[in-house]
Amino acid sequence: MKLHLAVAMTALMGWALPASADIKIAHVYDKTGALEAYAKQSHDGLMLGLEYATGGTFEVNGEKIVVIEKDSQLKPDVGRAMLAEAFGDDEADIAIGPVGSGVALAMLPVAEEFEKILIVEPAVADSVTGEAWNRYIFRTGRNSSQDAISNAVALGREGVNIVTFAQDYAFGRDGIAAFREALADTPAKLVAEEYAPTDTTDFTAFGERMFNALKDLEGEKRIFIIWAGANNPMSKLQAMDPGRFGIELATGGNILEALKAYKEFPGMEGAAYYYYEIPQNPVNDWLVKEHMARFGTPPDFFTAGGMAAGMAAVEALKKAGSTDTEALITAMEGMEFDTPKGKMIFRAEDHQAMQAMYHFKIKVDPNVEWGIPELVREIPIEEMNVPIRNKR
Repeated sequence: MKLHLAVAMTALMGWALPASADIKIAHVYDKTGALEAYAKQSHDGLMLGLEYATGGTFEVNGEKIVVIEKDSQLKPDVGRAMLAEAFGDDEADIAIGPVGSGVALAMLPVAEEFEKILIVEPAVADSVTGEAWNRYIFRTGRNSSQDAISNAVALGREGVNIVTFAQDYAFGRDGIAAFREALADTPAKLVAEEYAPTDTTDFTAFGERMFNALKDLEGEKRIFIIWAGANNPMSKLQAMDPGRFGIELATGGNILEALKAYKEFPGMEGAAYYYYEIPQNPVNDWLVKEHMARFGTPPDFFTAGGMAAGMAAVEALKKAGSTDTEALITAMEGMEFDTPKGKMIFRAEDHQAMQAMYHFKIKVDPNVEWGIPELVREIPIEEMNVPIRNKR
């Protein structure tokens, strides 16, 4: 009774009760939908990143970190609503996510409206840090240009003819546009581009058009594929026997489940964002050990990305000394931070995380159930001439 009276008297006298000192981080991600496997990896990685960066305390500057999960369902309108709910009703200080590029693009204006930081991870489309960008957006995930430049380095040799094949939405279109631009700086020739709806299951007509574009050309012939989620066309195109025309398939890195199909392609080259055996640093060593112990599997493609986002958030909060948005922006522009991939740097001009990429060649080991992306060469930050695409 005395406590209730004290609370009532405090309210009557116009004094505010002490607010919770928790730091609220909203993870707005595509927990359900076609990319839910990626989403689970991203969330697991985020929690591991927060744990690692805080030494297991989940505290920064003496305040407890609370993670609020929101399911954007791979739907742009839902993602927009969930982020508004996180910033408005839940009073989140920072948000992280989502997986799908289309969802991310719908969420960007919400961050600007609420004047709160959104760390985009792992959505890839260039436009996130390009024409759709605003100053509240930071991205730890690699963008389409980083994928494209690294794959152009891997494939862009003299005498190579390339046809590209991608999904007909933001991720695929942006990815091919960036690859086209990057390939223009190499001796290789881009012959044609093909796009298919994301739900395509019959690739026969697409395959025939691509084979016809390449079959009569001299030199090496490659079909470079950018694909996310289900219905990956690699095996189905290979079943059409492109080898009879001297055509080989090529693609970037992927999650371990997708890498199972890569066993059909020994020697295939490309460039990857992450494979757990490639980076050699203490953060990755910890991630691999802890992930094996807790989940019984190695960390995957997007686990490393989620961990990077968590580590970036903690480093920004430490450096800013508060959750004030302007203090965080000042702290994060040009900020260097550790990740399972090694050092990343938020570029001041567009807040894109600059990072190394990995040129690989697929190795097949009968004792491993997936094709192994064996490192050919690390492509360092200094060699990644990533265009600044925002207009602000």
